[in-house]
Amino acid sequence: MTQEAGHRTGYRVIYGDTDAAAVVYNANYLRFFEIGRTELMREKVCSYREIEALGILLPVTECFIRYKAFARYDDLLIIETRLVELKQVSCKFSYRILRDTADSKKEQLIAKGYTVHAAVGSDGKLTHLPPELVPRLQNLLPQKEN
Repeated sequence: MTQEAGHRTGYRVIYGDTDAAAVVYNANYLRFFEIGRTELMREKVCSYREIEALGILLPVTECFIRYKAFARYDDLLIIETRLVELKQVSCKFSYRILRDTADSKKEQLIAKGYTVHAAVGSDGKLTHLPPELVPRLQNLLPQKEN
């Protein structure tokens, strides 16, 4: 997998994800983003439980979704997640939700978007990202070409 593709997580759409029109309900894409982000962090950095043990939370402060096609019950989705920005008190992840097909060269883009997360302490106030996490997060950023 290339750095540009990011981390990939599979997810099979369950019936409870769909609405009366038999398509995935729009707000569920934020859950899919969270699934991708959680698995990226667990595999490459640490679990959210470990982050919370460091005394910080990473709530979503901004989100955006562009819908490109419908996902339906039993579709196998691929959630691509990348860390695209890292600041002292925040980070930004981008996502692409793809419908998996028998031919991976023809994966269909279903939705794309991003979330921004602020580092806050237990008091709810902004705080710096823990120094023990910053190098691991920096390793996830796209490599800049010289």
